[in-house]
Amino acid sequence: MDDRSLPSAPARTAGAQAGVLGTALAGVLAVALASGSWQWFSTYLGMTLLAVVFSFAAPPARTPGAGFGHLRGLAAYSLVVGLCSALVLAPAMQRWSWLLPMPGTRAQCARLGDYAALQAQAALGGLAGQGAGALASAQDDRSRHAVNDCLAATTTLWLPVYACGAALLTVLVVHLARRAARSADAG
Repeated sequence: MDDRSLPSAPARTAGAQAGVLGTALAGVLAVALASGSWQWFSTYLGMTLLAVVFSFAAPPARTPGAGFGHLRGLAAYSLVVGLCSALVLAPAMQRWSWLLPMPGTRAQCARLGDYAALQAQAALGGLAGQGAGALASAQDDRSRHAVNDCLAATTTLWLPVYACGAALLTVLVVHLARRAARSADAG
């Protein structure tokens, strides 16, 4: 193998620093976005962080005598990929029942929205005769926010499951890619 094809020590260090930065950003953003309704901007953030991870950090290479160091590095790499993947999926999970069925929860969230609409009517009851359109608007707004917050809370509860699934999938893909590379080298 030609030494020119290997990244230099400063390039490897820069890649490691970018990987650490991506990890820190993923953690901060996950905590910041975990309250309230998941918006599509989290998809953009997750995709950006995945691009940083995939561009500047590679799965740790298996070296003889590395022991558990390799497993720790692979676990960290896959967990960061899982966290970023969960950020990408969160808004879709909240909105699309086929991605996160949440049996019974969607109906309960809809009932919570109905209750919020009734609360708006009770709060503005004296004004209902003067502006039926405004009352309907206020009811729709409160109902929509209540449903979104309910679905977002349930989505947030399920995100670790999806993140762990993505992390396990990452470990599997890394393992299969290494096996395929060994087979290609041997054959």
